[in-house]
Amino acid sequence: MTGSSANGGAQRYSLGHLTLIDTPTPELIRIAHRTGYDYASPRLLCDGLPGHDYSLSRSDDLLRQTVRALAETGLPLHDIELARIADGVDPASYEPDLAIGAELGARHLISSVWTPDRRYAVDAFGRLCRLAAQYDLTVNLEWVPIASITTMHQALDLIAEVNEPNARLMVDLHHFHRSRERLADLDEIPAGLFSVIQICDAPGEIPTERDEMTRIIREGRSYLGEGGTDPAAMLARMPCVTYSIELPNADAERTLGAEGHARRCLETARHYLERTLSGQGRRP
Repeated sequence: MTGSSANGGAQRYSLGHLTLIDTPTPELIRIAHRTGYDYASPRLLCDGLPGHDYSLSRSDDLLRQTVRALAETGLPLHDIELARIADGVDPASYEPDLAIGAELGARHLISSVWTPDRRYAVDAFGRLCRLAAQYDLTVNLEWVPIASITTMHQALDLIAEVNEPNARLMVDLHHFHRSRERLADLDEIPAGLFSVIQICDAPGEIPTERDEMTRIIREGRSYLGEGGTDPAAMLARMPCVTYSIELPNADAERTLGAEGHARRCLETARHYLERTLSGQGRRP
């Protein structure tokens, strides 16, 4: 895409770890480098999914390999995931991986809320923001249709209540469509609340069953322009920050391999956005 990004250059892309969730962090970085991404967005904080603990604070070997991959490729990290606000989880437990992620160059943290206890969510998210601020990290709150904060307005309300200077909103295009948000509401969100946007396409029909919603979130998203949503309409109303491609598709990865899938994610995103947004007025 030839439009300007927030830093005045070409649009920047990061490879989100959920796109290749079975790929350890060092190889994720190498694949992102080989396939033309500007950044990698590793999932350093364990999110509870079985078999996907990529914590660098708990594995010296994984940390060494990750440091080597970053040094050999020169590819920077953009953001790290996923700090879940959940019952029984102390935000302080994330500090070792936040410290490592920041030391390795990440400047943004993704978070989501999985507790119905509003008072606890406000307290824990506030503590997470203050902890992250010690490492110069923004905390980007993502709403998720299968979590406890399920809509954009719920996420914005929580950010406003916490009122921490490093709190941000993170829009995932899949979730925006699934929660039936209004495009016009994006116009009212201050540009400074955006640090990263997660992009993908998805089937247009919104599942009514939680299991099917979960399946698509984790393994059934579509390449941009090949689903039934309207990514261009959403992106046109948001600032040109870094786009993290979060596009898990189990069938495509089996067919193309991890590297082939990552490459096609980026190629289709660039082609689609060049075709749909190039030359249009974009929100500054």
